[in-house]
Amino acid sequence: MAKGLVGRSTELESIARFFSAAGAQPTGLLLEGEAGIGKTSLWQASLEQAHGLGRHVLSARVWEAESVLAYGTVADLLADVDADALQSLPDVQRVAVDRVLSHSASAGPETDQHVLAAALLSIIETLAADAPVVVGIDDLQWLDPSSRAVVSFVARRLRGPVGLIATERTEPDRESSLSWLQLTRPDALSRVRVSPMSLGSLHEVLNVRLGRSFSRPVMVRIADLSAGNPLYALEMARAMDAGPDFPRTLADLVQMRISDLGDDVQRVLLAAACVAEPTVDVLALATGSTAERTAAALEDAETRGVVEIVGNRVRFAHPLLARGVYVGASSARRRRMHRALSKVVEQPELKARHLALASSRTDPEILQALDAAADAARGRGAPAAAAELLDLAIKLGGDSPSRRLRSAGHHFRAGDTDQAYAMLAPLMPDLRPGTLRALALNLLAGIWIYRRSFNAAADALKDAVKDAQENTAVLTQTLLMLSFAQANAGEYAEALRNAEQAVSYADELGIPVLTSQALADWQVLSALCGHGFDEAEVQRALDLEDPDFDVPIPFRAHSAAAQVFSWAGRLDEAYEHMQVLRRRCMDRGADSDMLFVAVWRSLINVWRADFAEGAETADDAMERAEQMGGDHGLVIALTVRGLVAAYTGRVEQARADATAAIEAAHRFEAPLLAEWPIMTLGFVSASLGEHQQVLADLKPLLLSFDNLTCTEIIKAAFVPDAVEAMVALGRLEEAEPMIETLHRNGSRLDRPWMLAMAARCRAMVLAAQGDVEAAERSARQAMAEHDRMAMPFERARTQLLLGALQRRQRQKHFATATFTEALHTFEDVGAPIWAERARAEILRTNVAPKRGPQLTPSEQRVAELAASGLTNRDVAAKLFVSTKTVEANLSQVYRKLGIRSRAELGRVMGQ
Repeated sequence: MAKGLVGRSTELESIARFFSAAGAQPTGLLLEGEAGIGKTSLWQASLEQAHGLGRHVLSARVWEAESVLAYGTVADLLADVDADALQSLPDVQRVAVDRVLSHSASAGPETDQHVLAAALLSIIETLAADAPVVVGIDDLQWLDPSSRAVVSFVARRLRGPVGLIATERTEPDRESSLSWLQLTRPDALSRVRVSPMSLGSLHEVLNVRLGRSFSRPVMVRIADLSAGNPLYALEMARAMDAGPDFPRTLADLVQMRISDLGDDVQRVLLAAACVAEPTVDVLALATGSTAERTAAALEDAETRGVVEIVGNRVRFAHPLLARGVYVGASSARRRRMHRALSKVVEQPELKARHLALASSRTDPEILQALDAAADAARGRGAPAAAAELLDLAIKLGGDSPSRRLRSAGHHFRAGDTDQAYAMLAPLMPDLRPGTLRALALNLLAGIWIYRRSFNAAADALKDAVKDAQENTAVLTQTLLMLSFAQANAGEYAEALRNAEQAVSYADELGIPVLTSQALADWQVLSALCGHGFDEAEVQRALDLEDPDFDVPIPFRAHSAAAQVFSWAGRLDEAYEHMQVLRRRCMDRGADSDMLFVAVWRSLINVWRADFAEGAETADDAMERAEQMGGDHGLVIALTVRGLVAAYTGRVEQARADATAAIEAAHRFEAPLLAEWPIMTLGFVSASLGEHQQVLADLKPLLLSFDNLTCTEIIKAAFVPDAVEAMVALGRLEEAEPMIETLHRNGSRLDRPWMLAMAARCRAMVLAAQGDVEAAERSARQAMAEHDRMAMPFERARTQLLLGALQRRQRQKHFATATFTEALHTFEDVGAPIWAERARAEILRTNVAPKRGPQLTPSEQRVAELAASGLTNRDVAAKLFVSTKTVEANLSQVYRKLGIRSRAELGRVMGQ
């Protein structure tokens, strides 16, 4: 490891720490420094050490010429992966890898950079299960945009024993620009600036590399002028024979190094400097020579240490040498070489770039080649490269509405919405009404939707509907997007009308995948408008869905089925549909879609009372939201994490998460996203028995209840908590309309959740009015509805009411059994606040009559804990109640026992 790396003790220590940490968890090491400082030598030695340690190694050296080739670095990383590992990938990932390795758009489902990133991540995870993995990338600054997106995706999701070691060229007075490179943990990536070498170390390097020794005065001069840069020092030492006045800059030294090579050699080297993957055969074709003469010319350059020839492949000994060859050639000579290379290379992307670099004026042939290359790049799943090629065509005089629209679309698919808007906005005023303008408005609306500006998106799409009248396919897509934007703006009725129209047009077209999307959208909106859903149409959407077609997740049939089935209480079916979605999203590496899946899995798990898995999926949602950035993802992730915390008794976290979600939703004007965190606050207060606070928390939803057309659980989960609080506070008249609405809609749609909640709420009102027998009948009716759905927590909550009604009728044995069953459920699912409430009810039911002042079970437990020395806050935390509840109980205890202080309480309780 240390051979040829003298004077690198600091860097070698960092590398040793890297290997130690990377054997257990994701760890990164970035070697930074100026050109020639020795980064690559350290990097190569690290990979040799990794091989020696028995670790799997995936490596890529990035060259400046390769920065134009989409996925060039990813292809290098995948090049040595075993064929069996590639074949084990899911179909969509295997197709993406095949396209990258063959540099062509093969047959199969459409892919993009997320699919390829998911494939690379799958391969790394598979290898890491066998032995630690080291991923090495040299010269990150030259990564092509497509490869950078993949590496960024993978780095943020690494798990297990995986190390990433990379180099980046930086200037001495500048910080790294690699803010996009982040690992799972903030402290997982270490940066080491490779330092200049000492005089003694430089002397040893020159001795080893050049086979000669230099006097101390000469070494002092070399060290001084090179500032400890080993490459600079080597070039200076090589130039010693040219005289005492050799050039003082590294660029000049490099130029001197190659200037005395023959013209034929220079021509071959120029070809090599222009090619992403130079081989002897390619260079021979580019220079109009034979492979034998080209190899002979390269031998002279190899002898001088300018290039390295491995097999048939040619590489410069250092990127600066390639740069020197290219810059040293005249513009005319470079153009001629690019023209020659355009006739040699096969990849459309590289051919088009060489043609563009070969011309200084607008050329129809070049524009056509760039268009074809953009199509090929998009076919290979490289939208960033496709956009770059079209932008190049525009700069070369090929500015046209069609080309701008295609470029904007590629930028949008690559995730660069700002550049997409910049390309699209100047185009809009000049577009005439018609299909092209409709397409442009659709893309503009997509940008607004991405930015969560749903009203602006809807306005654009309403105009697009007018422009798309003569193209039914575009019109159908426009109506679908419009319904989505309107639904997110709360305009459900309008959204439903547009979704129904989209179904009609899609059926007319006879395009199955489009019909499936329209049906999915229609059924969800129908339920949100209070009309329920048509199971036959949901099934038709599922039958017509194409799993290989990349459809936005709101329009996927399995997404629609999971939502509407969960609202109908068919939670196990809903969960299975969401699992199908999850597997497909994981295969495609779809971040935003995975966030959607994580959120809905969390909700379904909460309704199923599987709080353990609910917590896992909520944490997954938080992690994905943090990786994506922005308020929108954070709001919905905080919402589900807070909801799970509320059910599992973590009151402070639940309230903090819900409050943060509400504030963020208001911050970017998305009031619909604030609904569920508001419900969470109300549920927390209901759990603690803080009835006034329940109504204060739920006030925004209560004020708009009269306008609520949908009382599915997704929209009306707050109603039972609000009714319970109203009944406890004697506000029975306010509760009546809410109960009636739940019952009416539940009967009309046959929804067990609505019917169960309506019956439970009705039982509370009847009990408050003194009709305990009727209240018990209503509670039992609620229990019958609970038997139709798998929601054990809600069932146990209804049992608390039923047991209380049985106790009021002096059925203590039945009441105890009912409370005990509820207690077991709350304990099994992990709901401590509600388990404590069940225990208190059992104690209250089984209190033996005594003479003298009698404390209730709740008062007894509060008194015992307070007497033990706990503060009111500690008692509240232990019993999962509020501090105010503790204070109220202590007041009653003091009155009943005739005492006035905590000291007296301790004495009395001790007796």
